Amino acid sequence: MTPAGSELRRTLGLGDAAVVGLGSMIGAGIFAALAPAAGAAGSGLLLALAGAAVVAYCNALSSARLAARYPASGGTYVYGRERLGEFWGYLAGWSFIVGKTASCAAMALTVGAYVWPEQAHTVAVAAVVALTAVNYGGIQKSAWLTRVIVAVVLAVLASVVVVCLGSGRSDAGRLDIGLSGGAGGVLQAAGLLFFAFAGYARIATLGEEVRDPRRTIPRAIPLALGLTLAVYGCVAVAVRSVPGPVGLGQATAPLADAVRTAGLPGLVPVVRAGAAVAALGSLLALILGVSRTTLAMARDRHLPQALAAVHPRFQVPHRAELAVGAVVAVLAATVDVRGAIGFSSFGVLVYYAVANASAWTLDPSRLSRVVPALGLIGCVVLAFSLPAVSVVVGVGVLAVGVVAYGVRGQQVPR
Repeated sequence: MTPAGSELRRTLGLGDAAVVGLGSMIGAGIFAALAPAAGAAGSGLLLALAGAAVVAYCNALSSARLAARYPASGGTYVYGRERLGEFWGYLAGWSFIVGKTASCAAMALTVGAYVWPEQAHTVAVAAVVALTAVNYGGIQKSAWLTRVIVAVVLAVLASVVVVCLGSGRSDAGRLDIGLSGGAGGVLQAAGLLFFAFAGYARIATLGEEVRDPRRTIPRAIPLALGLTLAVYGCVAVAVRSVPGPVGLGQATAPLADAVRTAGLPGLVPVVRAGAAVAALGSLLALILGVSRTTLAMARDRHLPQALAAVHPRFQVPHRAELAVGAVVAVLAATVDVRGAIGFSSFGVLVYYAVANASAWTLDPSRLSRVVPALGLIGCVVLAFSLPAVSVVVGVGVLAVGVVAYGVRGQQVPR
């Protein structure tokens, strides 16, 4: 039960919810994930993108069904708790908060690296402080800023596609689909590219702030995911057609390098600015999602109950937002966590594995269980196809969470 006086206000419609999901996905991932994915998959890059999209789509459908049944803040933390038991809900929440907090710091540092490389940590902290303040002011302000960010990023990505495909250096022969990286390389690339899709559930974590959630959320999640897949497909084809899979795999800034190779270096600063804006959009949405999951876990006393407070005027979980912002700011100021992207993917895949397992219990019919079964299998396969370091660190952090749950030594009241 939600404590009296701590409910959030339902202000988001279908368009707002879809934009939040779109802003969560079309972020810095597409500016950075293509290169390591191409390096792993080789000519199988488009197959990897399709594989990541299939798993993401299964996860999205499972999340949408669950969000319609349980329209409360917390996402899979709530679904796992209600369908599988307290421990599985806790494990999902722990995976999400730890993994996404690292992602928040990574996105903040990405902003700093693009805006002012020599002072990346300072810029990163400033970005965290500014976006925490925006979120503190209310969900509608966050949704409005997300619309602006999405519009800017889509314009930049569209210009990259037009420049690359319209260039005389574009060659359709470079778009051959094969397995030069092997099946293992394709799976690893799919796991890395999944990071660029992992944002649609932000709509579900905001379930308590969506109008008519039983209709809005199941429509908003697939809509946001479909639009994102269309954009990513166009960008992947366009960028790969210029340098080819080998050149793309070696690029440090794949989209900027592709534009330079296409013969329009003047557009490189615009692409870099777009990457910074995209990272800001991801950071904004990540802070929203992590703070709402923190709110839900605090309500159940898995985290300090003081974090469950909702601001009487702005109707946001202000203490949870400030706590998340403070932790992310400290990380962004002191640690380079860009290498934690693999761990973030591992944590998010565990999170969605719990979501699919929860969706499996909704309907006993075989047909209704096909999608959650595919999603669960896909999450497990992609999680353990990630680089070994990411898997080891991910398993270790999950183990710490399990130990913390055991030490707590009592069932949490519903």
